[in-house]
Amino acid sequence: MSKENDYLEINRQSWNNRTDTHLTSDFYDLDGFLKGNTSLNSIELDLLGDIKGKSVLHLQCHFGQDTISLARLGADATGIDLSDKAIESAKQIAKDSGTDAKFICSDVYDLPNHLHQQFDIVYTSYGTIGWLPDLDRWAKVIARFLKPGGKFVFVEFHPVVWMFDNDFEKVFYHYFNSGAIIETESGTYADKTADITQEYVTWNHGLSEIINSLIQNGLEINSLDEYDYSPYNCFNKTIEFEPKKFRIEHLGDKIPMVYSVVATKNQVSN
Repeated sequence: MSKENDYLEINRQSWNNRTDTHLTSDFYDLDGFLKGNTSLNSIELDLLGDIKGKSVLHLQCHFGQDTISLARLGADATGIDLSDKAIESAKQIAKDSGTDAKFICSDVYDLPNHLHQQFDIVYTSYGTIGWLPDLDRWAKVIARFLKPGGKFVFVEFHPVVWMFDNDFEKVFYHYFNSGAIIETESGTYADKTADITQEYVTWNHGLSEIINSLIQNGLEINSLDEYDYSPYNCFNKTIEFEPKKFRIEHLGDKIPMVYSVVATKNQVSN
């Protein structure tokens, strides 16, 4: 089996390998989170609105901080992730924080075999779709789990960001999906000096591919917004110009770093 076809197991191992480092990192600040801090940013909070009493499915949740934050806001929240180690940690963090968020270990494409309800909101954010080769299948899963009239809320790093090399000095990758990108890294975005190494497989996706996949699967686009900063300090050569707003120092506000999409499932959809 080729590495591209075996990407799920490669990436599952990659995320299992990162989890312990992420749990103890300043980046995720688990101690502060357990004391009540939210992991959600103003971008997604504004798009989500009042979610009290609403059912929310969180795709690619890692070890569940956003899912638990959604539950703390009054949502009936369910998180899914392909990493068994991360999901095991998510369940423990939910217990430790006294929240009733639910978690399922599954990759996105296989979720219909593990979950059968529909939700008011499907949510996913920051560093998610790059792990998926086929956005049509992704959008089908979103449509499958949204109630008619339900809302999809999506915040992601901008595809322009993924064109650059790690130091943002030259265009190194294709903007459009040109196939699997198979790489190995030392450290991790949450702790760049961590003594870990992992292989992983990703794909780049341009905005037209993303938007059209949603439209073609029965979702109506309500908004598309772009932001000239990242709320996370997860890239090289950044500067924090306002609290929790980071840019690449030598590029400033010249490139988009994040975008968001809100879409509604058509009432007549399955």
